[in-house]
Amino acid sequence: MHMKKWAYRIFISLLFLGALPVMGVVAILIRLIDGSPVLYRQRRVGLGGKPFTMVKFRTMKLGAEQLKRYYLRRNQARGPVFKMYDDPRFTRLGKFLSHVGLDELPQLVNVVRGEMALFGPRPLPSVEAKLLKPWMRKRHAILPGIISPWIFEGYHSRPFDEWMRSDIAYTKQKSVRFDLKLLGKAVMFVGTLLKRELIG
Repeated sequence: MHMKKWAYRIFISLLFLGALPVMGVVAILIRLIDGSPVLYRQRRVGLGGKPFTMVKFRTMKLGAEQLKRYYLRRNQARGPVFKMYDDPRFTRLGKFLSHVGLDELPQLVNVVRGEMALFGPRPLPSVEAKLLKPWMRKRHAILPGIISPWIFEGYHSRPFDEWMRSDIAYTKQKSVRFDLKLLGKAVMFVGTLLKRELIG
């Protein structure tokens, strides 16, 4: 187990270093096109229900949180969360980054800090996590992840309870072998998204 932990840390470190050039380019584009701030920070709930500050690239216009109440009726997610695929609060560049997942790259910092894992249930904002039913909080039994298995299951159109059950099921089957399978799925998934966004 000790060797597995070291191998995982080495892998994450190499992944972080390899992603730095891409993150640098994205950061420069955001700064030039949309201005500052480049990063967006938000309190999320992680392992054991402990809050932490998650970081990602800013993809929305300034004041997006204040504007959210105007779009609640267009929420595509069920339950206490808010999701809109074509959210009008996105900047033009931000919409692209969000749709292909590049906005999540800074969360590798959270992974290096030990606050997140590469794979796991997506950490919910503190406000939304407070509204979870007691049985749903079992998803906090493991570290939250940058990539959740739920994204491969059409999460935008599925009931919120199914999302929570999927997360809880993953906490019980998480393993190196299972995560390697998810990594393969993630590569293909991101490739498909990039092709769709770039080619149309």
